[in-house]
Amino acid sequence: MIEIGNILVSDDVVEKQFVCDLAKCKGGCCEEGDAGAPLEDNEMDIINEIFEKVKPYLSDAAIAEIERKGKYVYHKEFGWVTPTLGDDSEICVYGYRDPTGIIKCGFEQAYYDGAISWKKPISCHLFPVIVSKGKQGKYERVNYVPREKLCSPACGLGKKLKVPVYEFLKEALIRKYGKEFYTVLNEVAKKKEKGEF
Repeated sequence: MIEIGNILVSDDVVEKQFVCDLAKCKGGCCEEGDAGAPLEDNEMDIINEIFEKVKPYLSDAAIAEIERKGKYVYHKEFGWVTPTLGDDSEICVYGYRDPTGIIKCGFEQAYYDGAISWKKPISCHLFPVIVSKGKQGKYERVNYVPREKLCSPACGLGKKLKVPVYEFLKEALIRKYGKEFYTVLNEVAKKKEKGEF
């Protein structure tokens, strides 16, 4: 475990390797799971503000489901999450399939097109890293939790390219915790690699 301030980072985040392989997994993390994407409190306000700009990227079925359920829903285990089509194990309403069958994110596409300045929920951006609050809420745990079958191509590609999880997630980790945090994590990772830590 690596401790940076009140953030506890699993050793796997710096020791394991990972690079998404969308051609093989087809973006399945937007569909396979126990609920939609967990949202931070401020993200619900953001979704309310940008929804009309993201709406053109969504399917008719997704828009109908959002009109029925809301732009986000409360889940007893995960708190506020994005809705899904049908039950909790189906595709996120903000996801859509491109012509090759890969699930893309409506938020992310709108971001790349310059329609909005917010990329997507931080929980999605950080995947396969999952952040959870400590029991007393005074610290956060940062764990590497890839899905065994779904993420096996990404684990293989990460090993082939020799890209540690934290490097693959550099943008997301900086977005969540800031540049200083990432700099410290990188320094610790390099020391661990040399056997100095």
